[in-house]
Amino acid sequence: MTDAERLALAVEIAREAGEMIRQAREQQTFGHRYKRGQELVTDVDVAVDTHISARLEASFPGEARLSEELAPERGVLSDDAPLWVVDPIDGTVNFAHGLRHVAVSIAWAVAGRVRLGVVHAPFLGETFTALAGQGAQCNEHPIQASRTGNLERCLVGTGFPYRRDSRPPLMRRLTAVLQHCQDVRRNGSAALDLCDVACGRLDAYYESVSPWDFAAGWLIAREAGARTGHLYPCPTGFPEDLYGENLLVTSPGIHRELGELLRRADAGEVVHL
Repeated sequence: MTDAERLALAVEIAREAGEMIRQAREQQTFGHRYKRGQELVTDVDVAVDTHISARLEASFPGEARLSEELAPERGVLSDDAPLWVVDPIDGTVNFAHGLRHVAVSIAWAVAGRVRLGVVHAPFLGETFTALAGQGAQCNEHPIQASRTGNLERCLVGTGFPYRRDSRPPLMRRLTAVLQHCQDVRRNGSAALDLCDVACGRLDAYYESVSPWDFAAGWLIAREAGARTGHLYPCPTGFPEDLYGENLLVTSPGIHRELGELLRRADAGEVVHL
């Protein structure tokens, strides 16, 4: 099967999953619990993950999967074999609260390099796609990242971890960005933040997330012309496309400047206007 055929099937599966999510929202019959005491999981997360897993296994028997609910063990990330990386609902808290920034994210990687990505937003009516080396699209129309080079005019997306005790150090970054950029948005879905960078709605995005949160959106942003990278070097032997710590994805013209700003904030430097 060609990469294009794989992408078409991944889009079909993502849209099926999106319809499950949309119907669950309408019926309002799902239960929920908390992983590790803080991270919300609904019955729909598990049901959608199960559906995607079954569809992928039927079409690609034996290919490894990394997914948030059913297969979260990250040992597969160091293998060179084909790997599906799935987030059944990116933005679970948004979903449970009736907000619209909710997405299904499906990526496929080989030897640690993401080759295709799909991010489907059922409540926004948007499906973002990309194939490595072939550009990115939203609803089958080509998209392009921002070309701004002016940090002061940039709209920046980010997010925060569920653990409250992990948040205080990130406030230094937030303060620095608010002082030097136009404004900040926190929409609650890393996959959609990356897609917003891909189509120029956001000029930059930074955050630390799990592989399933960003793998598809990372490729989509890169194929749309954004510069993708990390604030600090990735660990040796860990594929950059699947390493979610300290992501920095931006318009090419501001990547270096914003990265320096965030690293200075991490170091506790006072960042003056």
